[in-house]
Amino acid sequence: MVPVNQIAKDLGLPASTAAMHIMVLEKAGLLHTEMRPASRGLQKVCARTYDELVIDLPRGEHHTRAAIELTMPIGGFSDFDVEPTCGLASADGLIGYLDDPNSFYEPERLRAQLLWFRAGFVEYRFPNRVPPGAPVLSLQLTAEVCSEAPLNHPDWPSDISVWVNGAHLGEWTAPSDFGRTRGRLTPAWWEEKDSQFGVLKRWRVTGEGTSIDGVTLSDVTIETLGLRAGEPIVVRLGVRRDAHFVGGINIFGREFGNYPEDMGLRLEYDSAGSQE
Repeated sequence: MVPVNQIAKDLGLPASTAAMHIMVLEKAGLLHTEMRPASRGLQKVCARTYDELVIDLPRGEHHTRAAIELTMPIGGFSDFDVEPTCGLASADGLIGYLDDPNSFYEPERLRAQLLWFRAGFVEYRFPNRVPPGAPVLSLQLTAEVCSEAPLNHPDWPSDISVWVNGAHLGEWTAPSDFGRTRGRLTPAWWEEKDSQFGVLKRWRVTGEGTSIDGVTLSDVTIETLGLRAGEPIVVRLGVRRDAHFVGGINIFGREFGNYPEDMGLRLEYDSAGSQE
């Protein structure tokens, strides 16, 4: 978090001008501000909302590219197999009991804004809304995640995996179970000694392979996923029990952590092939 007056000083701008620009960026969701105690009263500080912005531009002759975006509450999983430490929390309190996998059956799980487990998986089923006959060009999954340590730990690696329709996209090693600094959206009732926020990760599958945040992850292609009209898209997140770093996973919803987002799925397709 940086004081607004410090930004004005560094840029050589009047404080009022800097504040105006910051207000525009905040309205766009790129920054967030808050008032914090200072040596004399309160001062406004700001921080970026996202660590990375990625822009995908159409390639080749595809001028009929269209996209469908779906969101899924993190408590909307249809299957699971988890090991303690594990649990779920809504914006208002814990769901079920700590370290009890049966809590993942609770009807209230649909309100979950944070869930965590040491090893295993949670599985989600997204509807395939791509028009029949339209070739799918890419699939993108976004989620805010981190490792799961007892309380929190800055050096706690975990190999987090993603599967789509049974195809293993690969593993990404989360470096930490982030704490110490309170999550921007984390509710006041949640204790500061526990996990606070994650990092927003983006898995993308195209005809050329799979990447995470633009970095090649595996050779799994969009064709490998076997996406079919009228059939659900099955997305699984978890930590394999035989992974090198079995460090668990935290998955954050739109009311926990740093990003006001549910899990997101984006499908790009060529509308020229649609039968509609």
